[in-house]
Amino acid sequence: MTFDVRGYAAHSPSDDLVPYRFARRSPRPDDVTIEILFCGVCHSDLHTARNDWRNTVYPVVPGHEIVGRVTSVGPAVTRFRPGDRVGVGCLVDACRHCEACAAGLEQFCQEGPTFTYNSTDRLDRTPTQGGYSERIVTSERFVLRIPDGLDLAGAAPLLCAGITTWSPLRHWQAGPGRRVGVVGLGGLGHMALKLGKALGAELTLFTRSPGKEADARRLGADHIVLSTDAAQMKAVRNRFDLIIDTVPYAHDLNPYLPTLRHDGTLVLVGFLGKLDAMLNTTSLVVGRKAVAGSFIGGLPETQEMLDFCGAHGVTSDVEIIRMQDINAAYARMLRSDVKYRFVIDMASLKAV
Repeated sequence: MTFDVRGYAAHSPSDDLVPYRFARRSPRPDDVTIEILFCGVCHSDLHTARNDWRNTVYPVVPGHEIVGRVTSVGPAVTRFRPGDRVGVGCLVDACRHCEACAAGLEQFCQEGPTFTYNSTDRLDRTPTQGGYSERIVTSERFVLRIPDGLDLAGAAPLLCAGITTWSPLRHWQAGPGRRVGVVGLGGLGHMALKLGKALGAELTLFTRSPGKEADARRLGADHIVLSTDAAQMKAVRNRFDLIIDTVPYAHDLNPYLPTLRHDGTLVLVGFLGKLDAMLNTTSLVVGRKAVAGSFIGGLPETQEMLDFCGAHGVTSDVEIIRMQDINAAYARMLRSDVKYRFVIDMASLKAV
């Protein structure tokens, strides 16, 4: 049988999120039921609530940086018990049998993954709803273990911002002896710096905003380059093995290409959409350079990242808010007025 939960939902692109009661599906034999304690606030939540990607089905309950405690498990569950500290990220299901799923790359499921919200359950065809709510029910295959040493609020953004930057860092082998650039110092950028530093890479922050040096160095940057300064950009030509571009809006990539060394790669993780500026392919061709994309991460990789963060004490820098303050938080996100991730204390739902 289904059970009712409280949450916050968007009902149209122009309206504020408001309290919303809805039914969670009945737990299946392999399901884990989780009491949500904290939920991070991602730019994707805002994009979905505002229908920026033209695919939102309303009403929608956002939230895919979910941490909490297991309250019950189905009879087929073997990996979790009530009381365990767990997380749920951007995915709650996939086909589980395609080449990508077999490789633990569920985010690239060839039949299309099932997202935590604004998606459709593969079995009963009901809409999935996210973590701006009291509880969630998910197959144990898509539940992650949160190491005991990590602060739960600080760990919540690891489920999206963390894995989104960890995956390219690992895939392109960031570590000692590797020079990594990070474009943008927001929710994703600050995690790229923290994780890159813990991996042992030499890190440079590209920013358009003077005055971020102290914070960037605190987060792990060894160098800061003002990307609007032609002299500073010229000084780092042919330097980087990897650049992770975290900027969430359309922008010109051409200024960064000459800063890659031969065989270097610029990886886009922040922007989904069409870039209007044409790429100058000269720099790519003469240096065998590449522009690539990366999208969150699969379940094995996400657990690897969480375990690494537990061993190295890496969490996100967060500002904890009440659920009732989500609309003000969205407005502040649009002004880049957060350092560096809002996290909702879901206990505040009890006052709704």
